[in-house]
Amino acid sequence: MDLAKLSRISMKHLITLHVMLDTLSVTASAERLCLSPSSVSKTLSQLRQSLDDDLFYRHGNKLVATPLARRLGPNVHQIITDMNLLVTQEAFTPAAYKGGFSLAMRESTFELLAAKLTAHVLLLAPNIRLDIFAKDSVGFEGLVKGSLDFIVLPHDRSQPPIAQHELVWETLINDEMVCLMNPNHPLANQHHISIDDYLGYSHIGISDTDLNRPFFEMKLAQQALNRAVPLSVADFGSAALMCHHSELLFTCSRRWAENAIQARGLVTKALPLDYGEVAYSLVWHKQSMKDPAHRWFYEQLVDFTRQQFQ
Repeated sequence: MDLAKLSRISMKHLITLHVMLDTLSVTASAERLCLSPSSVSKTLSQLRQSLDDDLFYRHGNKLVATPLARRLGPNVHQIITDMNLLVTQEAFTPAAYKGGFSLAMRESTFELLAAKLTAHVLLLAPNIRLDIFAKDSVGFEGLVKGSLDFIVLPHDRSQPPIAQHELVWETLINDEMVCLMNPNHPLANQHHISIDDYLGYSHIGISDTDLNRPFFEMKLAQQALNRAVPLSVADFGSAALMCHHSELLFTCSRRWAENAIQARGLVTKALPLDYGEVAYSLVWHKQSMKDPAHRWFYEQLVDFTRQQFQ
């Protein structure tokens, strides 16, 4: 870290760069900052020297930002936003908020939470924008990079990724796992299924490269036992559809199985083994809670979900 170089860059320089990226005009930037154009030009000149980059160049009658200036833009914006929060400590007003949040969840979680949660949030903050992505397309790396605000997902409690210490996990709903099967499956009419029954048939797995191997898979391996998993899919819904058309068994969340359209008509059996503790959890980057808007949205997620599944 070059502290001497950093000491030559002040908030004045960052604010000027931020406004210039927005206006692409020295005159318009000077008006917005209540400064003279010569003052803005002088500040830009100092920043150019510190960063060893032109930052802006003239193309015809227009100013164009250099690649470095464009790349610095989002980081500078975040720095200014954080400093503004630190200085003003403005109260967050949901009804007036016009920002947005991004969430990722498995498709199975959409059916449990997304529709009702979205309606609840939009009632309180009608100008808000919500972007909800599938968990398999945007994972934990999105939280680390700042392109994603929250992830909601079901998981074995032994599965949180151990390498990303900057991520915070909080349980929203406790759950248990059950075994689903086709109503015409040979095990469907048995009141209880044994471990031999369970392992005697092939299974559908759920793939997630972000999570560790589930506890019960490791426990089976310790007993020199294993499941045959000829098929893996990205989500509960896809697995349930495969169950409808095969003798494959599917181990999934009881809460999902009781609510999901795709699981209707399938037979639910208690597992003949200790699966371990499972839950639906909310995951976020610990730095994001410095923002009052993020704290508000976090509170809505937690309170609404727990009220729905008490």
